[in-house]
Order: sequence, then structure tokens, then C-alpha cells
Amino acid sequence: MTALRLAFMGSPEFALPSLRALEAAGHEIAAVYAQPPRPAGRGHKERPCPVQAYAERRGWALRTPKTLKDGSEPQAFAALGLDAAVVVAYGLILPAAVLAAPRLGCVNLHASLLPRWRGAAPIQRAILAGDAQTGVTIMAVDEGLDTGPILLREAVPIAATATAAELHDRLAEVGARLMVAALDGLAAGRLEARPQPEDGVTYAAKLKPGEGRLDWRRPAAELERAVRAFTPWPGAFFEAGGERVKVLAAEVGAGAPGAEPGTVIDARLTVACEKDALRLIRVQRAGKAAMDAETLLRGFPVAAGTRLPLPGAGP
Repeated sequence: MTALRLAFMGSPEFALPSLRALEAAGHEIAAVYAQPPRPAGRGHKERPCPVQAYAERRGWALRTPKTLKDGSEPQAFAALGLDAAVVVAYGLILPAAVLAAPRLGCVNLHASLLPRWRGAAPIQRAILAGDAQTGVTIMAVDEGLDTGPILLREAVPIAATATAAELHDRLAEVGARLMVAALDGLAAGRLEARPQPEDGVTYAAKLKPGEGRLDWRRPAAELERAVRAFTPWPGAFFEAGGERVKVLAAEVGAGAPGAEPGTVIDARLTVACEKDALRLIRVQRAGKAAMDAETLLRGFPVAAGTRLPLPGAGP
């Protein structure tokens, strides 16, 4: 394996396995680029992203520009004399001057089997859609949105009970291994990028905070997938007694004849849906610890026959 001089460009927890794998493989990390610190927590103090925090612990050169399009940034990037740049959930657009600077180009890890689920939330959208599998793609970065030619791909099955958090961790580890292999292949001249297929393109829109509200007018199977897809963020939830209750686990059950969507049909917190019913297994009230539905009902009664509010339908 040839040791390469790299810039690593990433921000969230998802990027860390790749950064660690590149370090373990003996590559030189010439610089780390990450999103600038942002206010977080109750005190709104600026908090570094996971990649920045890791780079600071390792003592690597760190850059956190708000954009790479300013005049000085592309020149500073080019001056690093890189063999390649590795991009993993960085969050900034790379202008043409940056893309052209490394000898072997900029290489990106994306958490789907491209061209399916280009965009910001591929893990969650794959679960929501009921996909049987997803995977990771290593691609050469171009100026489009996840449109670059493919270097390597690996499929990963989506278990029937998988949450976005669980799939996130699995894909991050698979992607880290694949990234090391891709750089090795590029350096050796034995890996050639191939264009993405024109068929099968879908887009994974960015998640919105209120998107997790459960709409009982949808089939229970869709809502069960939403619970898993929105764990841990933005969280699936419903409203009862004027409170928002988060749903952490649920399962599809049989509906009750004639029950309108949103009706609680038993004493176990099972809710009628457009098709079948959703039994809520593990829940969490605001400011409270997570608990099973039985524990919730002892202190927060939601009796059979209760009609839970529907999104957009008022109280």
C-alpha cells in the first residue's frame, strides 16, 4: 500500500470511522477540514463537531472555513500539495478549483447505493421507503449533487428492525474499510471510476424537525418504518393530552373494524391507522426518561376509545 498525503473533509460522527481508518492505514493527514463550531445545548455555547474535536486531540492542522469559494481558500487548499482529499459528510460544496487540486482528485463516501438516494438523508429515506438493502458508495467528487463516477460500492441489508442510528453505525464502518481500499486502488492505478447509471436516480431530502409527527391516516407499516427512520432524530411523535410524546419503538398489529385513524383501540396503546394498527412499545414524554407503554399509561392515561389528534386537523 502506498502512503498518501491527504486532506480529510468531514464533520459529523459518521465521518470518524473513515478518519481513524486512514490514520491506521498509515496515510499522512496533512489537514482536516470541518464545519465551524455552532451554538449547542442550553447555554448555546459554541461546540466543535466530532471531526474537529478528534483532529484537535490528534494535533493535526485544522481548518473550519464557512465556505471554500472565497479567494484565499482554494489557494490555501492547493498549497497543501495533496495526493487526494477524502470527503465524508463534510457539508460544504467543493468548488472546481478545490476539486482539481489533489493529484488523485477528491474522493467521497456516500451512505447509499448511488444513484439511489442522492442527497442529505440517504439512511433515513431508505428505511422510510422500505428498501430491503442500502449500502455505501465511494465516488470521485464532481460539481453535481452526488453525481460523480463510482469507484467502489458495497451493499448492506436493512434488517426489519433496524433504526437509522443502527444503520448509520454499520454503514460508517463499512464505508471506512471501503475508502481505504479505494485509495489503495487509485494509488496503484488499478481502480477506474465508472459513470453512475442514468436509471434509478432518487433524492434523499433533508430531514425537517416536524417530519416525525405520526399521521394515523397512513398505513401502520409506514408509520413503523418512520419510527425507526427518525431514531434518533428528529424523532417520531404523537400528541395526547396537550403533550408531545416521542415513540422510540413500535410494531404493526391488527386493526379494529370501523375504528377511525387515530383511535386508541385497546389498553396497550395500540392506535388505529389507515391500514392495520400501530402498537406503541417504547415511548418518552418531554423531560422524562424513556419507558414502555405500560409504564406510561399508569401515570398518563390514554384510554381505549381516545381519539389522538391528526396532523393539520386541530385538537
